Amino acid sequence: MFVKISTVLTVLFFSLTAYAIPGFRQITLSDSQHRQLNVVVWYPATSQHSAEVVAENKAFFGVKVVRDAYPTITTHPLLVLSHGYRGNWRNLSWIAEVMAEQGYIVAALDHPGTSTFDHDPLEAGKLWQRPRDISAVINLVTGSPELFGRVDPQRIAALGHSLGGWTVIALAGGRFVPSRLLKNCRHQILRGDCQLVQQLGLTDHETRQRWRKDLSDPRIKAVVSLDPGLAPGFTADSLRHISIPVLLLAAGSDHLAQLPSSQEAGYLAAYLPAKGDALYIIHGATHFSFMQLCKPGATNLIDQESPGEGIVCRDGGGRSRGDIHRQLILQISQFLNTALNYPFSGRGTSLATYQ
Repeated sequence: MFVKISTVLTVLFFSLTAYAIPGFRQITLSDSQHRQLNVVVWYPATSQHSAEVVAENKAFFGVKVVRDAYPTITTHPLLVLSHGYRGNWRNLSWIAEVMAEQGYIVAALDHPGTSTFDHDPLEAGKLWQRPRDISAVINLVTGSPELFGRVDPQRIAALGHSLGGWTVIALAGGRFVPSRLLKNCRHQILRGDCQLVQQLGLTDHETRQRWRKDLSDPRIKAVVSLDPGLAPGFTADSLRHISIPVLLLAAGSDHLAQLPSSQEAGYLAAYLPAKGDALYIIHGATHFSFMQLCKPGATNLIDQESPGEGIVCRDGGGRSRGDIHRQLILQISQFLNTALNYPFSGRGTSLATYQ
């Protein structure tokens, strides 16, 4: 499927407008219920002083930013990112970098209870809060033009990986019913998401009332779901009635996270209406190929500190993660710019990172 459009995408990508190194701010957001969100925002900036690298550690490469730079006075699209189970905002920073260079304001956060640094079981069991977290971040960014620049309200999108992929489908209008997933999991007990139902509070009957509420956000005009989980819990009828464009990108070589694309992204694609929606299986990608680039030796380094966790740096099909990222960013860029009717021209610079 990708082969048919790769030439068009390549021509498109090399006509993008490149903004300079983006500005970057980090903010702690608290709601009335004392739920704290660690939020980071990349944005087109006018200042190019003292660039630094964020989201980098011994195992993963980071991205360049200018901390607390002045935002531009122009209006921009907004893209909000949602990480996977026990992930964090750094995981999708490679996407944030490229989209910010194209003129997007890009926001990401750490979801309480399901992030790398917060395993609070009480928060993890409030899965319905994840879509609300994204809505809260949209409120923050759209209400703070002096910090991040002005957002075009007709050009707001959300992108998520894994559990974040579930989050953005809920924001698009998918109605999740835990009992549907639990029934499905009786026949798929080894599937990765089925092994998390208790940790995510999906067996708690006392929270059923929470799931009857609409979790969608009408401000969001398009979503990208990367190798999502928990998909069989969405009702077919609600998926049929999603009215915004949806792009599904699934791992084609995953045997690590046990999230078969046919049962997850494939389930969603079977019911989504044909309004710009598409499912692409990414050859050579594992579930973790959607995360940031790993440094040489990262697999062994991570395994030494956390045995078995080095799988996050393993890819398949003889492809490098940089090559997989290049394919992904081409598809994501084309989809979002088309879905949001966002005109631009020129060339981005960070693609060289993925060569």
